[in-house]
Amino acid sequence: MSARAASLAGRRPRGDQGRRTTGTPLRPAGNLRRRAAISRAAELAMASAAALAVALLVDVVATVVANGAPAISLAFLTQPSRGLAGGGIANALVGSAVMVALAAAIAIPLGVLIGLLLSEVAPGSRLASALELVLDMLQGLPTVLVGVFVFGLIVTAEHKETGLAGAVALSIIMLPLIARSSQQVLALVPGTLREAADALGVDRWRAVLGVTLPAAAGGIATGALLAIARAAGETAPLLLVDGLYDPAAFQLDPIAHGVPSVPMFIYTTYDLPAPSALSLAWGAALVLLSGVLVANIGARILLARSRRRMGL
Repeated sequence: MSARAASLAGRRPRGDQGRRTTGTPLRPAGNLRRRAAISRAAELAMASAAALAVALLVDVVATVVANGAPAISLAFLTQPSRGLAGGGIANALVGSAVMVALAAAIAIPLGVLIGLLLSEVAPGSRLASALELVLDMLQGLPTVLVGVFVFGLIVTAEHKETGLAGAVALSIIMLPLIARSSQQVLALVPGTLREAADALGVDRWRAVLGVTLPAAAGGIATGALLAIARAAGETAPLLLVDGLYDPAAFQLDPIAHGVPSVPMFIYTTYDLPAPSALSLAWGAALVLLSGVLVANIGARILLARSRRRMGL
């Protein structure tokens, strides 16, 4: 064999350069090691951020429970506010229930209709894209701006602050949450249900009312509960549109005058010049926190049941 032939026989093809023989362990190259290190650092940063968020939440809940538990009693929950840091929060609880119920009556039907429009009537259209953008902007809008808007829309026109204005402000806060959650849940309804309704010759609106909505009812209720839980704890818009009321009266007419609420009770009580004022504010905060916690747990249970029904 000539020297040229020997050199060609011993030369490895270019495509095989870097290919290892069988049995030789693969070792990460420098770029792969660097990417693995960056991935581990990112995972560590995310885990640390999640742990910090959980720790802060636990600290807040523990502080509220420790300071509010001594104020909780039957009289605190069943008596109205009386004088400087006296009585309980019964009228504030009733007022919050009235305003949130009225806000839910406004926001839930509108939110479900918007969700149906986005998922069933005009999915992917320009109108749907514009509505999604508006809903996302509303969802991220500071709630105090909602209060300013409702103040100019209702309070200025009526020359008085009312529970109705507070309910309208809360409904604006609830609307994007309900609409977007309804859209997402309706999109998860199996397409076979719609196809079966079409095969039977069912009208589109009958199929939506009789098939699609019942299948997504659990998820829609979950979104509504989460929206109610968020609206129940809002204070900023109520400061502007429902801040004038009799703090010791059960005011159940939201159209005629202002209505007391638990967030406003906390805001107006914590700095009163009375030794028991701060304790009552902590007690009201614990009641509000408990209500939000129950609403979130109920929403999780409804979501799990809805997923099981839809086979997800």
